[in-house]
Amino acid sequence: MARIAGVDLPKNERIEIGLTRIFGVGRSVSKKLLEEAKVNPDIRVKDLTDEDTVKIRALLEKDYRIEGDLRRDISMGIKRLTDIGCYRGLRHRAGLPARGQRTKTNARTRKGPRKAVVGKKKEA
Repeated sequence: MARIAGVDLPKNERIEIGLTRIFGVGRSVSKKLLEEAKVNPDIRVKDLTDEDTVKIRALLEKDYRIEGDLRRDISMGIKRLTDIGCYRGLRHRAGLPARGQRTKTNARTRKGPRKAVVGKKKEA
């Protein structure tokens, strides 16, 4: 396996797809990287030369924020919002969507599975 940015890339995937396993690298960034490094995007990860790997790693470290640094930046941004008590921060704190979506019936991803509400018993 080729190890780039602390991530083991799957051997049998095309390098263009394999790079997307790195947090912060999607298809468009992957294409740009390979174009700059002059690496064929159709080559498999196992067929990369050490020289190609070094080029890709150098470009990633120089131009992009990835993995731990990116995760830290995102979490610090969310922490800042919650600390200043703005609307978006309050929504993060409550575990609800940050924007103006309907939450009565949707937003199951943020709210989690439905919890049944127990009704009152009727008195005789």
